[in-house]
Amino acid sequence: MTVTVRPARAGDEAAIWAILEPVFRAGDTYTIDPDIPREDALAYWLAPTNSVFIAEDGEVLGSYYLKQNHGGGGSHICNCGYVTAQAAQGRGVARAMLAHSLEEARRQGFRAMQYNFVVATNARAIATWERAGFDTIGRLPRAFLHPRAGYVDALVMYREL
Repeated sequence: MTVTVRPARAGDEAAIWAILEPVFRAGDTYTIDPDIPREDALAYWLAPTNSVFIAEDGEVLGSYYLKQNHGGGGSHICNCGYVTAQAAQGRGVARAMLAHSLEEARRQGFRAMQYNFVVATNARAIATWERAGFDTIGRLPRAFLHPRAGYVDALVMYREL
């Protein structure tokens, strides 16, 4: 499979929602209300401050956003959010989006990338980020109420670019 990553454009909303909805409804990886309406979810993902991208191989397989993590003295650090279509999991889509996001972050002038709240039960994502050189720099004990596991830790992960 050859995954290409391109900027999101008008008309991608339905495809993005088709990927976001099951992830947000599951409530096990994002600090998003599982009952978030479609319009609010798309407004969150496609916020004007986000650079949004689509991963595809003829069909949309995933999406990610890249944004400034903080302003002022922290404006050189970015943050990303990633979602992969359920049918495309385990096929290298997240790795392709991660590689693209690291390049794009450098292109946009960021000096580091930080994930503020990685749910500790999200082992596949954590392993992907660690293989790419991210370190866990903080642990928030029992910070996330997982729908099946109860209160679990959240990690702060960081990598210089």
